[in-house]
Amino acid sequence: MQKDFQNTFLQSYVTVKIFLKTQNLLIKFRGVKMKKFDQEEFNNFILENNVIGFFKEPIKLKSGRMSNWYVNWRKPTNDAFLLNEIAQYIISWTEQLFSTKNLESKPDCFYGVPEGATKLAIITQHEWAKQSENYAKGSHSIPMGRAKPKEHGDPKDKYFVGLPHGKTIIIEDVTTTGNSLLKTIDNLKEAGIRIIAAYGLTNRMEKRDDGLSVSEAVKAKGVNYLSLSNALELLPKAYAKLQPGEEIAKAIEEEFKKYGVQELKLL
Repeated sequence: MQKDFQNTFLQSYVTVKIFLKTQNLLIKFRGVKMKKFDQEEFNNFILENNVIGFFKEPIKLKSGRMSNWYVNWRKPTNDAFLLNEIAQYIISWTEQLFSTKNLESKPDCFYGVPEGATKLAIITQHEWAKQSENYAKGSHSIPMGRAKPKEHGDPKDKYFVGLPHGKTIIIEDVTTTGNSLLKTIDNLKEAGIRIIAAYGLTNRMEKRDDGLSVSEAVKAKGVNYLSLSNALELLPKAYAKLQPGEEIAKAIEEEFKKYGVQELKLL
């Protein structure tokens, strides 16, 4: 009888141990143990993947302004591996913002400004959902915005291919004047979506024609704007790496005297 009891106890112990190991693996998979966001590492990721660079001759940006430098996330967000890397940076940054009280609550949904940030937001939302403790059928949506409003059908489909659900964070790749982001905020609010923050992968740190920074313009709509990187930190690093020459450096310094939220020194 004692032997039977010992065998039963041993089997129970092994079962519990296997269960706990399984749960621990599941918790790790769901992202409770996240890699901490490292600002220097993210800045280096930008430099290594040529997101930021210089033009010999100034070109006109989407904002209509002329510039001798660019921030372009198109190539890394068109690479499956790098796109996932960026999504993980966003997730770890979100966890950090929440833990330091810079974010009021964790989001239920990430939504990309159409169309530049659409792919990134979809991948980020998918990864965020999989790493959530309550991940299950019906727990998370995968929303997508329309570049042009749909003129017929259900009004809820006017700006969206699937609405965001719950507390939503908007993602934009680059902000100069923030006009696309501001329009997206208006569309989401019209649809009754609760926006808890707006992210930019890179803030060019320029003032708009009305004299406001992007952060100030977004704040005026009741939303906090937070950027994972900014030009004031990135440009000196990019200039040191790429060495485009003093003429370009002087032109960029003049750009920041005219448009910058503050002046920038490269020389």
